[in-house]
Amino acid sequence: MAESNRFDEDLIGLDPDDPEVKAFAAHLDRMQRCEPGFTIEASLDRVADFAESSSRAGGLRWWVAATVAVLIVFGVVVAAWDIIVRAIAWLGAG
Repeated sequence: MAESNRFDEDLIGLDPDDPEVKAFAAHLDRMQRCEPGFTIEASLDRVADFAESSSRAGGLRWWVAATVAVLIVFGVVVAAWDIIVRAIAWLGAG
């Protein structure tokens, strides 16, 4: 198991070497994580979790995850473009 003996009570009777049991233990770990979510590191971890889970999804869930990812990237590009245009205008006016 990924988490030594942390989830022994939840996984009683299951084979600790089974890949599905390991995935379930990893899922339990993600559900019980209690670090602050307002740091950059936590935000990147959450994005990594989203990317990892969306790569396992299929069908409609995959398309929804891909759409969310594209919208996030589009928002970042629009915000960056706006900052660049305003910076160029500010430098040109000064």
